[in-house]
Amino acid sequence: MNQAADLDIIENITYDELSIGQSATLTRSLTLDDVRAFAAVSGDINPAHLDAAYAEQTIFHGVIGHGMWGGSLISAVLGTQFPGPGTIYLHQDLDFTKPVRIGDTLHVTVTVVAKDDLKKRVELHCEVRNQHDDVVLRGMARVMAPVQKVRRPKISAPQIRLFDPVERLNTLLALAQTLQALRCAVVHPCDPESLAGALDAAQRGLIIPVLVGPAAKIRAAAVSGNLSLDGIEIVDAPHSHAAAEQAALMAARGEVEILMKGSLHTDELIHAVLAHKELATGRRLSHVFRFDVPMYPKPLIVTDAALNISPTLLEKVDILRNAIEFAHIMGNPNPKVALLSAVETVNPAIPSTIDAAALCKMADRGQIKGAMVDGPLAFDNAVSAHAAQIKQIVSPVAGDADILVAPDLEAANMLAKQLEYMAGASGAGVVLGARVPIALTSRADGPAVRMGSALIALLVAHHLRSDPLRQLQLRQA
Repeated sequence: MNQAADLDIIENITYDELSIGQSATLTRSLTLDDVRAFAAVSGDINPAHLDAAYAEQTIFHGVIGHGMWGGSLISAVLGTQFPGPGTIYLHQDLDFTKPVRIGDTLHVTVTVVAKDDLKKRVELHCEVRNQHDDVVLRGMARVMAPVQKVRRPKISAPQIRLFDPVERLNTLLALAQTLQALRCAVVHPCDPESLAGALDAAQRGLIIPVLVGPAAKIRAAAVSGNLSLDGIEIVDAPHSHAAAEQAALMAARGEVEILMKGSLHTDELIHAVLAHKELATGRRLSHVFRFDVPMYPKPLIVTDAALNISPTLLEKVDILRNAIEFAHIMGNPNPKVALLSAVETVNPAIPSTIDAAALCKMADRGQIKGAMVDGPLAFDNAVSAHAAQIKQIVSPVAGDADILVAPDLEAANMLAKQLEYMAGASGAGVVLGARVPIALTSRADGPAVRMGSALIALLVAHHLRSDPLRQLQLRQA
C-alpha cells in the first residue's frame, strides 16, 4: 500500500486485536496559543493560565497550562489511534502530579491493562510525562472498544486563529500610560454612543472632555444612555454647524489640543477646521485608520478612507507623509508602505499605477522620507508573502506592509469597512495634517472605537507639542 496515502487514513484497532500490555503514544508541545484556545473553547479563564502577573505570585511562579488540556491529549489517543474510531469513553480518573508550562513537550502513553470479553470493555493505564521524564498526569480510563473495523479518510481539524480584541486594546492603551490627558473638544455629542465614547476615554485618563453642542440635547443623550455628566464642562452651541465652528475656534486659540467628532457630519467639522488658518500646517488633511486584524500579525494602517475623494499625485504625497508620520508616532521608525492598485505592474490605462510609480521614485530621491515605499501592489501582494512569492515580486514591502495607501477614497473606504465588518478587525481613526489631531469616527461606531480614536489622537497631540508654533499657541492661551 502507498505510504503517503496511508498517512491520510484513520484506522481503529478492534477489541479482538487488543492485547494486555499493548500501548500507543502521542507527543505534543504546549504553546501559549494552545492555552488561549483551550480557555476560549472551555470558558476556563482562570488567571493562573492567562495572567502572567497573577501567575507569578502563585506557588507555580508562572503561567501553567490547564490540567484538562493534558487530559484532552489522552482523549485524542483513545478517539483517533488506540482503540480509535468507534471507541466509547465510559470513565476516566486523573491525578495531576506536576504543572505543565508553556514550551513543555508531553509524551502521552496509553496501555491496555484489562479486558472484559462479555461487555467488550477495556481498561487502560494513562500516563503523561514531560521532556524531563517527570510524570505530570496519570490515571485510568475505561472504554467500550469497537468491534467493527473502521478505516476512513482522515478529517482535517478546523483551524483556530486567536484574536483577543481586549488584549489588543490594552496593548494600545499601554502606549499612553505615561501621557498626560489633554483637553479635547467633543463636537456635538448628542447621541448616547458618541457621548459614551468620550466619557469612556475620559475615565481612562486619555482626554479632558469639553462637550460642545446644544446643552439640552447633550444632557438628554446622557439621560438616555444612563451616563453621568458630573464635573464635565459643556459649551453650549445651538446646532452642529455652530458646534463645529466653536470647537475649531477653541483649537485655534490653543484652548483644546484635540478635536473629537460626535454626531455630526464629517464635512461640517472639517470645513470649520479649514476655515481657521491658525490650524493649517501647509500639508493637506487626511485620515488614517489603525486596524488590528485577526488574520494579520501586526497593526495595519489604511489611508485615506474619509476625506480625499480622488487625490492627485501631489495630494497623495501629503496623504503618504501623514501616514508615515503617524506610523512613527505609533513606534514604527521605518514603516513599509504599499501603494495599492488593481495590479502590480505599471499600466498607463490604470492611473493609480502611474501615481504609485511616481511616488516610489520620489521616495527613492528623498522627496518622501522615513519609510520603505513600494508599488503599485495589488492588495494580496501587499499583505500576503505567499501571493507575492507566486507572482515573483521581490520587495521588502510585499507581503509585510504596515501602511496601505489606497488609490482613492472609494477603495480605501470599502477596504476599511471590509476589514471591520467581514474580517473582524478592530479599528480607530484620526485626521492628520492640522495643528490638532481630529478623532474621526463613523456615526455607526460604538464607544470602544471612539475610545481607541481618542487614544491615538492623544498620542498625536503629544507629538505635536514639539511643534514650535503649537507651543506658542499654548503659551498664548
